[in-house]
Amino acid sequence: MDAARVDQRNWQLPLTPGGAEGDAVRRVLELLESEHRRPAALPLEVHIDVVRHLLAVLVLRLAHLHGAQAGDEAGSEPFRRFQQAVERDFARTHRVEDYARQLGYSVRTLTRATREAAGCGAKRFIDDRVLLEAKRLLVHTDRAATAIGDRLGFPDATVFTKFFRQRAGETPTAFRTRARGS
Repeated sequence: MDAARVDQRNWQLPLTPGGAEGDAVRRVLELLESEHRRPAALPLEVHIDVVRHLLAVLVLRLAHLHGAQAGDEAGSEPFRRFQQAVERDFARTHRVEDYARQLGYSVRTLTRATREAAGCGAKRFIDDRVLLEAKRLLVHTDRAATAIGDRLGFPDATVFTKFFRQRAGETPTAFRTRARGS
Protein backbone atom coordinates (compact mmCIF):
# COMPACT_ATOMS: atom_id res chain seq x y z
CA MET A 1 0.00 0.00 0.00
CA ASP A 2 2.78 2.45 0.87
CA ALA A 3 4.67 1.88 -2.38
CA ALA A 4 1.55 2.49 -4.47
CA ARG A 5 0.59 5.53 -2.36
CA VAL A 6 -3.09 4.56 -2.64
CA ASP A 7 -3.88 6.01 0.76
CA GLN A 8 -2.42 9.44 -0.02
CA ARG A 9 -4.48 12.39 -1.19
CA ASN A 10 -4.42 13.06 -4.94
CA TRP A 11 -3.04 16.59 -5.21
CA GLN A 12 -4.11 17.10 -8.79
CA LEU A 13 -7.45 16.55 -10.45
CA PRO A 14 -7.50 13.57 -12.82
CA LEU A 15 -6.95 14.36 -16.47
CA THR A 16 -10.16 13.81 -18.43
CA PRO A 17 -9.62 14.22 -22.15
CA GLY A 18 -12.62 15.36 -24.15
CA GLY A 19 -13.53 16.47 -27.66
CA ALA A 20 -11.13 15.99 -30.57
CA GLU A 21 -8.09 15.85 -28.26
CA GLY A 22 -9.73 13.15 -26.16
CA ASP A 23 -10.54 11.15 -29.31
CA ALA A 24 -6.89 11.36 -30.40
CA VAL A 25 -5.72 10.17 -26.98
CA ARG A 26 -8.19 7.26 -27.03
CA ARG A 27 -7.05 6.20 -30.54
CA VAL A 28 -3.39 6.18 -29.49
CA LEU A 29 -4.29 4.25 -26.32
CA GLU A 30 -6.29 1.68 -28.32
CA LEU A 31 -3.38 1.20 -30.73
CA LEU A 32 -0.95 0.88 -27.82
CA GLU A 33 -3.16 -1.72 -26.15
CA SER A 34 -3.54 -3.63 -29.42
CA GLU A 35 0.21 -3.71 -30.05
CA HIS A 36 0.94 -4.66 -26.46
CA ARG A 37 -1.37 -7.69 -26.71
CA ARG A 38 0.38 -9.02 -29.86
CA PRO A 39 4.07 -9.41 -28.94
CA ALA A 40 4.56 -12.39 -31.28
CA ALA A 41 3.41 -10.45 -34.37
CA LEU A 42 6.84 -8.80 -34.69
CA PRO A 43 10.41 -9.63 -33.69
CA LEU A 44 10.85 -8.82 -30.00
CA GLU A 45 13.16 -5.83 -30.58
CA VAL A 46 10.72 -4.30 -33.09
CA HIS A 47 7.75 -4.98 -30.81
CA ILE A 48 9.51 -3.22 -27.91
CA ASP A 49 10.33 -0.23 -30.12
CA VAL A 50 6.75 0.01 -31.43
CA VAL A 51 5.29 -0.08 -27.90
CA ARG A 52 7.90 2.39 -26.64
CA HIS A 53 7.13 4.88 -29.44
CA LEU A 54 3.37 4.56 -29.03
CA LEU A 55 3.77 5.13 -25.31
CA ALA A 56 5.83 8.24 -26.07
CA VAL A 57 3.04 9.52 -28.35
CA LEU A 58 0.48 8.91 -25.59
CA VAL A 59 2.59 10.71 -22.99
CA LEU A 60 3.17 13.69 -25.32
CA ARG A 61 -0.55 13.98 -26.09
CA LEU A 62 -1.46 13.79 -22.40
CA ALA A 63 1.22 16.33 -21.47
CA HIS A 64 -0.11 18.69 -24.13
CA LEU A 65 -3.67 18.13 -22.94
CA HIS A 66 -2.64 18.70 -19.32
CA GLY A 67 -0.94 21.96 -20.28
CA ALA A 68 -4.04 23.12 -22.14
CA GLN A 69 -6.34 22.24 -19.21
CA ALA A 70 -4.04 23.93 -16.71
CA GLY A 71 -3.76 27.06 -18.84
CA ASP A 72 -0.23 26.00 -19.73
CA GLU A 73 0.71 26.45 -16.09
CA ALA A 74 2.79 23.54 -14.85
CA GLY A 75 3.02 25.03 -11.38
CA SER A 76 4.24 28.39 -10.21
CA GLU A 77 7.35 30.12 -11.47
CA PRO A 78 9.33 29.08 -8.36
CA PHE A 79 8.33 25.45 -8.91
CA ARG A 80 9.16 25.49 -12.63
CA ARG A 81 12.57 26.99 -11.94
CA PHE A 82 13.15 24.51 -9.10
CA GLN A 83 12.12 21.58 -11.28
CA GLN A 84 14.55 22.66 -14.02
CA ALA A 85 17.35 23.14 -11.49
CA VAL A 86 16.75 19.70 -9.95
CA GLU A 87 16.78 18.08 -13.39
CA ARG A 88 20.07 19.78 -14.15
CA ASP A 89 21.81 19.39 -10.77
CA PHE A 90 20.30 16.42 -8.90
CA ALA A 91 23.58 14.50 -9.21
CA ARG A 92 25.50 17.44 -7.76
CA THR A 93 23.38 18.36 -4.73
CA HIS A 94 20.49 16.83 -2.83
CA ARG A 95 19.94 19.81 -0.51
CA VAL A 96 16.92 22.11 -0.82
CA GLU A 97 19.03 24.89 0.70
CA ASP A 98 21.44 24.76 -2.24
CA TYR A 99 18.61 25.10 -4.77
CA ALA A 100 16.99 27.91 -2.78
CA ARG A 101 20.24 29.86 -2.65
CA GLN A 102 20.94 29.24 -6.36
CA LEU A 103 17.44 30.35 -7.41
CA GLY A 104 17.04 33.22 -4.95
CA TYR A 105 14.09 31.75 -3.05
CA SER A 106 13.67 30.66 0.54
CA VAL A 107 13.49 26.97 1.39
CA ARG A 108 9.94 27.60 2.57
CA THR A 109 8.92 29.14 -0.78
CA LEU A 110 10.34 26.19 -2.73
CA THR A 111 8.72 23.69 -0.39
CA ARG A 112 5.34 25.41 -0.60
CA ALA A 113 5.50 25.73 -4.41
CA THR A 114 6.58 22.10 -4.79
CA ARG A 115 3.86 20.84 -2.46
CA GLU A 116 1.27 22.80 -4.44
CA ALA A 117 2.48 21.61 -7.86
CA ALA A 118 3.71 18.08 -7.15
CA GLY A 119 1.97 17.07 -3.93
CA CYS A 120 5.18 16.59 -1.96
CA GLY A 121 7.84 18.72 -0.31
CA ALA A 122 10.96 19.98 -2.07
CA LYS A 123 13.29 17.49 -0.36
CA ARG A 124 11.12 14.55 -1.35
CA PHE A 125 10.93 15.90 -4.91
CA ILE A 126 14.74 15.90 -5.10
CA ASP A 127 15.02 12.47 -3.49
CA ASP A 128 12.39 11.02 -5.84
CA ARG A 129 14.41 12.24 -8.84
CA VAL A 130 17.65 10.83 -7.45
CA LEU A 131 15.94 7.50 -6.68
CA LEU A 132 14.45 7.34 -10.19
CA GLU A 133 17.88 7.84 -11.74
CA ALA A 134 19.45 5.30 -9.39
CA LYS A 135 16.85 2.71 -10.38
CA ARG A 136 17.30 3.52 -14.06
CA LEU A 137 21.06 3.07 -13.82
CA LEU A 138 20.74 -0.14 -11.80
CA VAL A 139 18.41 -1.72 -14.34
CA HIS A 140 19.91 -0.44 -17.58
CA THR A 141 23.65 -0.48 -16.86
CA ASP A 142 26.12 -2.92 -15.38
CA ARG A 143 27.79 -0.26 -13.23
CA ALA A 144 28.48 -1.24 -9.66
CA ALA A 145 26.20 0.29 -7.03
CA THR A 146 29.25 2.15 -5.67
CA ALA A 147 29.85 3.79 -9.08
CA ILE A 148 26.17 4.69 -9.38
CA GLY A 149 26.17 6.25 -5.92
CA ASP A 150 29.28 8.22 -6.83
CA ARG A 151 27.71 9.40 -10.10
CA LEU A 152 24.63 10.57 -8.18
CA GLY A 153 26.65 12.65 -5.75
CA PHE A 154 26.79 10.43 -2.68
CA PRO A 155 30.00 10.70 -0.63
CA ASP A 156 30.39 6.92 -0.31
CA ALA A 157 28.66 3.60 -0.99
CA THR A 158 27.28 3.31 2.55
CA VAL A 159 25.40 6.60 2.30
CA PHE A 160 24.00 5.63 -1.12
CA THR A 161 22.89 2.20 0.10
CA LYS A 162 21.24 3.73 3.20
CA PHE A 163 19.43 6.32 1.03
CA PHE A 164 18.28 3.66 -1.44
CA ARG A 165 17.14 1.23 1.27
CA GLN A 166 15.15 3.94 3.10
CA ARG A 167 13.34 5.05 -0.04
CA ALA A 168 13.02 1.85 -2.06
CA GLY A 169 12.74 -0.64 0.79
CA GLU A 170 15.65 -2.77 -0.41
CA THR A 171 19.34 -2.51 -1.22
CA PRO A 172 20.48 -1.42 -4.69
CA THR A 173 21.77 -4.93 -5.37
CA ALA A 174 18.49 -6.57 -4.31
CA PHE A 175 16.55 -4.09 -6.47
CA ARG A 176 18.73 -4.83 -9.51
CA THR A 177 18.37 -8.58 -9.05
CA ARG A 178 14.59 -8.35 -8.65
CA ALA A 179 14.11 -5.85 -11.50
CA ARG A 180 16.14 -7.92 -13.93
CA GLY A 181 14.42 -11.12 -12.86
CA SER A 182 17.75 -12.78 -12.10
